[in-house]
Amino acid sequence: MLILHCPHCGIDCDETELSPGGEAHITRHGPGASDEKVEEYLFLRENPKGVHFERWRHSMGCGKWFHAARCTMTLEVFGTYPAQTTEPPESIRKILSEKRPGWSWRDFA
Repeated sequence: MLILHCPHCGIDCDETELSPGGEAHITRHGPGASDEKVEEYLFLRENPKGVHFERWRHSMGCGKWFHAARCTMTLEVFGTYPAQTTEPPESIRKILSEKRPGWSWRDFA
């Protein structure tokens, strides 16, 4: 079972208390966007094997959104952080670099 730490209320939650929100750090286009941009947002998503950044909502708790860095193959969680950030904090990037030699945030940005 996937266990994620909510950075807002400070508790560890299992996946039954959370709602997935898809890929993190992507541009979400609003009203007035071109058809191509809406298509890109709705259908053209990454589905990597390995390190992935995702949005989660603590729906059965504080109700706030946060991001999680995890491995899609092993379910290993590298850390969580508030959704209002535009990129993973340095502490999580350091953990990823140590655990996955050769990994780089530039590959995702």
